[in-house]
Amino acid sequence: MTAPTVHIDARPASASDPVRGIILKIVSVCCFVVMATMLKATQTIPPGEMVFFRAFFAMLPVLAYLAWKRRLSHAFQTKRPLGHIVRGLVGVASMGLGFFALTRLPLPEATAITYATPLLIVIFSAVLLNERVHIFRWTAVLFGLVGVVIILWPRLTVFSGGDALGNAEAVGAIGALMAAILSAFAVLQVRNLVQTERTETIVTYFFLSASFLALLTLPFGWVMPTPQQAALLIGAGFFGGIGQLLMTSCYRYADMSVIAPFEYVSLILTIIIGFIIFADVPTVTMLIGSLIIVCSGIAVILRERRLGLDRTKAREATTP
Repeated sequence: MTAPTVHIDARPASASDPVRGIILKIVSVCCFVVMATMLKATQTIPPGEMVFFRAFFAMLPVLAYLAWKRRLSHAFQTKRPLGHIVRGLVGVASMGLGFFALTRLPLPEATAITYATPLLIVIFSAVLLNERVHIFRWTAVLFGLVGVVIILWPRLTVFSGGDALGNAEAVGAIGALMAAILSAFAVLQVRNLVQTERTETIVTYFFLSASFLALLTLPFGWVMPTPQQAALLIGAGFFGGIGQLLMTSCYRYADMSVIAPFEYVSLILTIIIGFIIFADVPTVTMLIGSLIIVCSGIAVILRERRLGLDRTKAREATTP
């Protein structure tokens, strides 16, 4: 590593307070669930427009926090602008597809499919980065991918003679899976960037690039949001930015293996919120598939801890 990552939180990296780290993680998860709920509630807003509001208004609390910490100048100092552009392109594509899936699928189902990302990271790390992956992790990954197939299968009606392209939920399921794949590639890019770039730099340049790239979709069907939709979009951005700050901070207080499993609290929250607000009733296949994915994801996390493969820095700089 040529340069250490400077974290947004100024607390010494050696500090250890697992309870505080877990609380911060759970609150950050709640923020991201609220963000997703607000975006889903906008419904008729195009994904590119969602990405703009999500990125631009998320940037405001992050920059305000950095200014308060007197680290704002650090956020714009970079040695690798091209790397940030590539990360932005992949991340924006992933975000747009994920938001598209939110408008086509029940909230808990769209969330559960994104849990495939950590499993795909293991595969891409082995194939693209020649990382050694032993039988235990391969088994956990394959087990998790079975869970993904269980969730997707009822939606992909093309396999039963239906027209997948004419089925909004089938297209949404494909979008969610593509979002998870691109998100895995984005994490690999972040892993590379953290070798020389500060966390606040990666986060800031992602929000800037995402805002700019989202604006390029303006000629392709943006709509004038109603006052309620505008409030939801702006609120989604702010909750996303606050969630980012909390997620960045939580990994400073405990190991990734302690913190990361609490990501799956979002599944419980989305099931509850989906049922109360959107009348989404989780299917048996969704619950079974989600349980399989969660178990395999936790197994991969614990195995990486045992092997000493700490991904904390990359996770801090990755925008969900």
